[in-house]
Amino acid sequence: MNIRIGNGYDLHRLVQNRPLILGGIKIPHTLGLLGHSDADVLTHSIMDAMLGALSLGDIGHYFPPSDPQWEGANSIILLQQVNQLVRSHGWCIGNIDSVIIAERPKMKPHLQDMREKLAHTLEIEPDQIGLKATTNEQLGPTGREEAIAVYAVALLVKN
Repeated sequence: MNIRIGNGYDLHRLVQNRPLILGGIKIPHTLGLLGHSDADVLTHSIMDAMLGALSLGDIGHYFPPSDPQWEGANSIILLQQVNQLVRSHGWCIGNIDSVIIAERPKMKPHLQDMREKLAHTLEIEPDQIGLKATTNEQLGPTGREEAIAVYAVALLVKN
């Protein structure tokens, strides 16, 4: 088979005194995401989708939170490593589609910057990355502004 699809999901708690980073872009907000690395849920869900497409496990296998070397890690650098792993197996990205679930801040003003940063990191065209944002209609942890979640799908193509 010359194509593979994988899905990814991530959710991190919003807390005080942390930056809010999504898709490698720092977004102005009073809260940030809590995690061992920079907690970039968008980038994490994309990495999991890419790894899942090739049955290579998940990001916890490669960058375990128990390992101090990943504390505060820039997820864009981790994404580069996952991309190189995918390429080393003879695959490339066909496209990625993702949705950010957050009540606030509004994501629309930042989506194009995120798309461009991710495309540059993955060495693909921005139109190969679908990026959307929605709210959870004030329901659940994302709706109560306790967390931000992201779903992502990656289509990989055999070189």
